[in-house]
Amino acid sequence: MIHQIIPAIIAFILVSVLSPFFIALLRRLKLLQPIRKELPTNHQIKKGTPLMFGIILFVGTIVSLIFSPTPLMYFLATTYILFSFIGFLDDFWKASRQDPGGVSGKTKLFFQFLFTGALLYYVMNELGIDSTIRIYHHFSLDLPMVVYFSVITLFVVGSANAINFTDGLDGLLGVVAIPTYFFFVMISDKSEVQLFCLIMIGCLLGFLIYNIFPAKAFMGDTGSLAIGGSLSFLAIIEKVEILIPVLFFIYFAEQLSVILQVASYKLSGKRIFRMTPIHYHYGLKYGWSETTIVTVFGFVSWICTLICFAYWKLVFHP
Repeated sequence: MIHQIIPAIIAFILVSVLSPFFIALLRRLKLLQPIRKELPTNHQIKKGTPLMFGIILFVGTIVSLIFSPTPLMYFLATTYILFSFIGFLDDFWKASRQDPGGVSGKTKLFFQFLFTGALLYYVMNELGIDSTIRIYHHFSLDLPMVVYFSVITLFVVGSANAINFTDGLDGLLGVVAIPTYFFFVMISDKSEVQLFCLIMIGCLLGFLIYNIFPAKAFMGDTGSLAIGGSLSFLAIIEKVEILIPVLFFIYFAEQLSVILQVASYKLSGKRIFRMTPIHYHYGLKYGWSETTIVTVFGFVSWICTLICFAYWKLVFHP
């Protein structure tokens, strides 16, 4: 494990050192965050903050491939880059046109389904991932290939978008994603998975130096969709799909709050939450500061990680 920590430290140092220069470049190119008018007043002052800071996390994919140029690591890096590309299109549209709406949802979904299908086809045919869903030690649900492919494709796209919803407060996604990546470090017997996740943790720690409140730059979809795609495929590679509802609890809670809010308003004209995703609700209804919300959500993410690790340890490997 020690030899895997060194690349993570290198990634942390590189992100920490390079970030100020990259933030200055984003300002020079005027790639800045537009703010939706409906967001709370304390968010309006964030207009003009550099966007697309998630590109700095590419350091992680480069370091990963330098230290472990294996087929699995190339797959993990490719997954990260492809989902980041989708986020980049959205962020560039927002920043260059100062349009908080970004590219259309249909465009993003088209690329998400396209890339997910291609990546899933590769992982099943080239990396030997089968169509079973492991329930506990001696029992797995063996699904027909077509059913598994369809269900998992929807899961990846849904999860990536759920994780994208979580990127709404300074430092929130970084703080919540670190324990999720750490879960895969703890359970995986694949050196590439452990290395990739440790490097991503190192990158996120370096990133958070500049993204915690008050953020000097925003990750944007460039980073959040990439994190979403990589975490989703890590769950598939490690065959822990059954644990996803708990492991991804924060992300799905964010996404579900949006779905419930829209459904409630369309059906009854009433809103369940003050604002969604749900992290805004805690600030508006209970007066929680951004720092408090990020701390609480991060703590819950660690709890979910530990619950999943206990299940994996006791039930998958009794």
